[in-house]
Amino acid sequence: MPPTSSIFSLDPQLRNDANVLGSFPLCNLLLINDAQYPWFVLVPRRANITEIVQLSPKDRIQLLEESCQLQECLLSAFQPDKLNVAALGNMVSQLHLHHIARFRKDAAWPAPVWGKHPAMPYTDAQLAARLEALRPYLPDSFAWGEDDD
Repeated sequence: MPPTSSIFSLDPQLRNDANVLGSFPLCNLLLINDAQYPWFVLVPRRANITEIVQLSPKDRIQLLEESCQLQECLLSAFQPDKLNVAALGNMVSQLHLHHIARFRKDAAWPAPVWGKHPAMPYTDAQLAARLEALRPYLPDSFAWGEDDD
């Protein structure tokens, strides 16, 4: 079995499906490129982690804190009917936590968003509007822009 890298890198599928917006102290924040939903993903910058229980106790607490901060942002920015928060990993094993603002009028309601409809990539204007809605609610600990990985 080849040695496992101890250096974090974002899974290629996540990189392909999302825009990296920036970072919290532990996690990168991604926006899934599907304009049908405000769909964000937190990815802890830890190598070779597939499950929350594999994080150190300190990182587990930090992940929960960042998830709650993001949830507060989404509630304020988008005023959804419901937030869906999930760590599935069936297609991408790298630990990542989905945060999806759901609306009774959205394309998939009340079903899960996965596989319900083909993704509708953001236009430049839609992406700018989505980010502008989120920007005022992100905490000071959030840094815009992509790290090396």
